[in-house]
Amino acid sequence: MNMRKFSAAMMLVVLTLIIVSCKSGNKSTVQPSEVAVYQVDDVLANGDELVGQEIEVEGLCTHICAHGARKIFLMGSNDDNTLRIESGGDIGAFDQSCVNNKVLVKGTLEESRIDEAYLKEWEESELAKTAEQHGNGDAGCDTEKKARGESGNSALQRIDDFRSRIAAEKEKSGKEYLSFYHLAATGYEVL
Repeated sequence: MNMRKFSAAMMLVVLTLIIVSCKSGNKSTVQPSEVAVYQVDDVLANGDELVGQEIEVEGLCTHICAHGARKIFLMGSNDDNTLRIESGGDIGAFDQSCVNNKVLVKGTLEESRIDEAYLKEWEESELAKTAEQHGNGDAGCDTEKKARGESGNSALQRIDDFRSRIAAEKEKSGKEYLSFYHLAATGYEVL
């Protein structure tokens, strides 16, 4: 009888350990994988080839968005080379400990394109807001603007800047749009 109680207790302990170990996986850490690790500069330089791929990116976190902490920005070799990271599904908000530390992020690289159609829609929206509200506050997040190389203090100035940059890109490469890359994160680790 003692042996049966002992065996039953041991089985209960083993099952509890299995359940606890399965549930204790930290969603906000990068698990070892076969995914390629890139530096921010490499992602920005080769973004068109990496879109849609699961990658890991390492860089210095320079900013975490105050609105929900669902975006961080990783800096490359200089502060002009910045990659936006957006938290995906299960990881929720980024931890404040990311700021001023190297962070390794795993996720899928996505592309956002700004073209004339996008700019027209944005411009119409801004003109409607101005007519209704007469407010200011359309300058945008300074860190995001820096990551996209934007100038201008108002939305309409930013739109004009994008139009000039699209014209220059068309002259240079024939593309009538600008590409911006961000990582949809599935995990991260503060190094």
